[in-house]
Amino acid sequence: MTQRPIDAALARDFGLSEEEYARALAIMGRALTLAELGVFSVMWSEHCSYKSSRNFLRQLPTKAPWVIHGPGENAGVVEIGHGLACVFKMESHNHPSFIEPYQGAATGVGGILRDVFTMGARPIANLNALRFGDPRHPVTRRIVDGVVRGIGGYGNCVGVPTVGGEINFHPAFNGNPLVNAMTVGVAPIDRIFLSAAAGVGNPVVYVGSKTGRDGIHGATMASAEFGRDAEEKRPTVQVGDPFTEKLLIEACLELMRTDAIVAIQDMGAAGLTSSSVEMAGKGGVGIDLDLDAVPQRETGMSAYEMLLSESQERMLMVLRPERAEAARAIFEKWQLDFAVIGRITDTGRFVARHQGRVEADIPLAPLADQAPLYQRPTAEGTKPAELPAARVENRWGLAEALERLLGCPDLCSRAWVWEQYDSTIGGQTVKRPGAADAAVVRIEGQAMALALTTDCTPRYCAADPEAGGRQAVAEAWRNLTATGARPLAVTDNLNFGNPEKPEVMGSFAAAIRGMASACEALNFPVVSGNVSLYNETEGRPILPTPAIGGVGVIDDAAAAVGIALGPWLDLVLVGQSRGWLGQSLWLREIAGREDGAPPPVDLAAERAAGDFVRGLILNGTVRACHDVADGGLLVAVAEMAMAGNVGVRLSTGPREVPGHAYWFGEDQGRYLLAVPEAASVVRAAEAAGVAAVRIGHSGGADLTLPDGGTISVVRLRAAHEAFFPAFMGS
Repeated sequence: MTQRPIDAALARDFGLSEEEYARALAIMGRALTLAELGVFSVMWSEHCSYKSSRNFLRQLPTKAPWVIHGPGENAGVVEIGHGLACVFKMESHNHPSFIEPYQGAATGVGGILRDVFTMGARPIANLNALRFGDPRHPVTRRIVDGVVRGIGGYGNCVGVPTVGGEINFHPAFNGNPLVNAMTVGVAPIDRIFLSAAAGVGNPVVYVGSKTGRDGIHGATMASAEFGRDAEEKRPTVQVGDPFTEKLLIEACLELMRTDAIVAIQDMGAAGLTSSSVEMAGKGGVGIDLDLDAVPQRETGMSAYEMLLSESQERMLMVLRPERAEAARAIFEKWQLDFAVIGRITDTGRFVARHQGRVEADIPLAPLADQAPLYQRPTAEGTKPAELPAARVENRWGLAEALERLLGCPDLCSRAWVWEQYDSTIGGQTVKRPGAADAAVVRIEGQAMALALTTDCTPRYCAADPEAGGRQAVAEAWRNLTATGARPLAVTDNLNFGNPEKPEVMGSFAAAIRGMASACEALNFPVVSGNVSLYNETEGRPILPTPAIGGVGVIDDAAAAVGIALGPWLDLVLVGQSRGWLGQSLWLREIAGREDGAPPPVDLAAERAAGDFVRGLILNGTVRACHDVADGGLLVAVAEMAMAGNVGVRLSTGPREVPGHAYWFGEDQGRYLLAVPEAASVVRAAEAAGVAAVRIGHSGGADLTLPDGGTISVVRLRAAHEAFFPAFMGS
């Protein structure tokens, strides 16, 4: 190809501002080579450097006695008992999934798997958090189809169950879907592997698949908003091979049972560049690479292409010299490439050689220390006022509104999606998708299990980002608690628009404040995460979406409860009900409005109610439990009834709250419990200072409603299951 001049114009095309390019020239003291420009552009991209978000992320609590490794490593690590640790993280593949939905989603799964097994953990579960555009938009169906097939195609083939997640639809995601992938693994607590390189003279080893030209400048592409040329970015999307990933998992875990590895890093965003630069930088050493030794699947690749390729299923290791040949034998047994491509040095420099020439020679300390860090202007919008329920006119009966809500895209059955994922491979899944508020996966050889969830309500965050950030954390904590698990920690995926717009950074700052307050109050630290900015197309941003991935532990998997209601049980509502309709799905789907303040989160009440409910579950009192969230109380009742195929007779709500607000309001911090006898539970709640009231009794085949209406569970299920098969044409 014709070489363009290496100047400010080319740097701008690579994503560097004029000031950033000048800073790179000052560090180098000379003109840059093409490879060096590529290194600066990806390492200083938003995706890799967090240059707009680092200042805000420092507000998040990251420590607790059970936290082993917080943010800064490939994934977060928490102690779970019995000499074991849970390793987990969530990351985005939003931009690639818009351009090429199948490969974008598939390689998102592959990348997050590598973040986890890089640290020595065997992956035991995948989850995802997906946001799509308006179902009526002409591209939404194609994107949904490709993303779902990509997640299933990769996760199913690699042999890790996909056990949970969430899906929202909104026109704000028409030009920019969100695909956030989460992986959870388990490792011996004394066998956690880190990424800091060490040992001058130690070999730097490349393992996995060969390097091609796919994914070049993927990190830069993920650090810019889309315009009309989005389709032309297709070559920046990586191509995945789950069968090779499976071999890579097994080979790495086999090698990790030896003492060969000094440091290890997956080649994710920015490929060989980021993995080698980060390993050397963390270790305070230098690294010297011979690119001629890099396994290549295409001819004539340049140094620039090899350094920036994001070909999948590749890892970089620093090994003990005396163990290199034993390591080679392991990878050759698994039919994977193994190549010594460099050495650790004491120079503090990143050096890359190709065909006898030095193509890059960059001092690592200033590359990291002088990376851009912006104090972006923030402008926080006016928070909407509370919407009094009495001022919202209602002409719908409870049964009619319930049927409509259960069939809407945000509340309908996700069975069409779940059925494309293998949720039970490995044989350790205790609660499958839809069976409980969080997935529950037993740890092999142990009685204990992990509870796993992803949560966020973007419409709340759009109306009031601070309240929305607080609610996202609280709902994750609540969903774990509703299974009986003790919440441990959070991974996050912060999806926002263009950070150069003050209103976007204002919403980011507010969401972080809300998240931090909830994490502190609930003792629920953030141990890993990802920031995805520039999520907008032609100037139209997505809804602010700080997705939360939560992990909890339950000592006895057999004690975990789901949402399925059995017959002849009392239903007890735990938590306060004011009938909050602002930003509710009832308001949008029934009243045709999207206004008002989202429901507030009382963190002290949240903690008290959750601890009370968890205690009841673990002492065997509770037969089923469901948190009250989107759609409100009557939707939660209906979901429990459909899961258990049993009807419910409901009591009249409080006179001071309008009926439609009581049954469909989205007040936070509430749980619906199915128990053999309500009176003792209500008394115990009163003693604990927690609000609780009996609202009905299960039995029969219908929901008998307080306004005199009835509707059968069969009819509700038909409405609930109709959307996805009709939408996807299956």
